[in-house]
Amino acid sequence: MSDAAREQLEHWNGPAGRRWVNEQERLDRVLAPLGALAIDSAAPLAGERAVDVGCGCGASTLELAKRVGSGGAVLGVDISAPMLARARERARTQALSWASFAESDATSHAFGGDADLVFSRFGTMFFADPAAAFANLRRALRAGGRLCLLTWRRFEENEWGRVPLEAALSVLGPQPPAPPPNSPGPYSLAAEPRVRELLAAAGFTDVVLQPVDRALEVSTTGIDEAVAFSLQAGPAARVMLNADADTVARVSAAVRKALEPYARGEHVRLGAAAWLISAG
Repeated sequence: MSDAAREQLEHWNGPAGRRWVNEQERLDRVLAPLGALAIDSAAPLAGERAVDVGCGCGASTLELAKRVGSGGAVLGVDISAPMLARARERARTQALSWASFAESDATSHAFGGDADLVFSRFGTMFFADPAAAFANLRRALRAGGRLCLLTWRRFEENEWGRVPLEAALSVLGPQPPAPPPNSPGPYSLAAEPRVRELLAAAGFTDVVLQPVDRALEVSTTGIDEAVAFSLQAGPAARVMLNADADTVARVSAAVRKALEPYARGEHVRLGAAAWLISAG
């Protein structure tokens, strides 16, 4: 296992994974409009077999399962044991027995090669070896199968992540140097030429990247929820992993001030920029 792959495994099975489980309901709500757009674009049909890459706590897997029905099947794949435990619990609660989950790396997972659809809602940007991962996902598809991905565009275009992080860093000061470009992370697939190159090398054809710009509603109950969300999800959360109580209080105040211009009554909305990617 490479150092990058080991770092991702430890990250998503440590505090970050547990934090995302704790934030599952709020994350699902915030990301729901973008997720619905991607699933509608993927157009899963009754009886189809689908793979959900980087499925996390299962929101997209369960929606795909509802679309394909009991005559189909959906496999959610993720490396995070805490998030998969929540996903399995949700599938049981909703009686979606044709949704299954694998704690596995999509780079090396032995897929059956019979999937009609490979889908991912913000799950493919964290590949330690994206070339190998996309090649393996191509092998997961049957002849004529399709790929549908949602990925973030550039950090600078995504207010929901940039505004809280810049506010946090105004308190925390300089951080360790940023990882090299294209390292695993939310914006590793932001550059259109890189996405096209990776997918073409993996054997995909008819690659289309559609820009999607939306306002994410990070709170429906006021600024306090917006601050809490910003410090538990996204780039600001990662720099706060080991912060003490005093630092959390000071960063929270800075983030609150930064978010105030985006508040309209109880609602706080910040811009999001994504790619909706399709290929065959």
